Amino acid sequence: MVGLTWSWAFTWEVLPMILSAAKVTLLATLLGSCLAVFVGLAFALIRRSRHRSLRSLIYWLVEFIRSTPLLVQIFFLYYVMPEFGISMSPLLTGVLALGLHYGAYLSEVFRSGIDGVEKGQWEASRALNLSMFDTYRDVILPQAIRPMIPATGNYIIAMFKETPQLSAITLLEMLQIAKIIGSENFRYLEPFTLVGILYLMFSIMAAYGIHMIENRFPKEGISLK
Repeated sequence: MVGLTWSWAFTWEVLPMILSAAKVTLLATLLGSCLAVFVGLAFALIRRSRHRSLRSLIYWLVEFIRSTPLLVQIFFLYYVMPEFGISMSPLLTGVLALGLHYGAYLSEVFRSGIDGVEKGQWEASRALNLSMFDTYRDVILPQAIRPMIPATGNYIIAMFKETPQLSAITLLEMLQIAKIIGSENFRYLEPFTLVGILYLMFSIMAAYGIHMIENRFPKEGISLK
């Protein structure tokens, strides 16, 4: 029953190791989020392309990514791609897997946000003889961003909570370190509790930050110049 008794001495001993692993977790989330936003926006814009074959290709690619488990995609990138001469570190593999997986979901968020801009804005842009690039940059995207913030934030938080799956390819993130500590010391209560508290704290902080960004974001949009 000793394993069920909380030990503050053991807690302070393992806390630095878990906090160090938290940096890896946060780095994977940050880089994966940046990639997901880029991929999602690219997919959303291509889905609005005039080229039907290109639209169809991206549509099926998005559906394929969304319809397969993240863990399968992680395994494919880490274990299968080396057979084609492409070997990546666990961190790079995790960032790519998270970015592509959640980029597929964000593409639908971005596409709906763009579709939500009034048609009159498109007509006004054509009347001003703006190029497609200038139309998106100066007119459409600044107005589409605010409605997309809540859903985008939710997916980023979900991505953060999916990082434990990267332990399957030996990435030493928080949960993996907690499991190693527990197996070495036969004490799981403290490390798993610390990991749970850290996930809760980071998630709440992220949710609050997203809420603040949404409230401070001007309803009329911003200039992307």
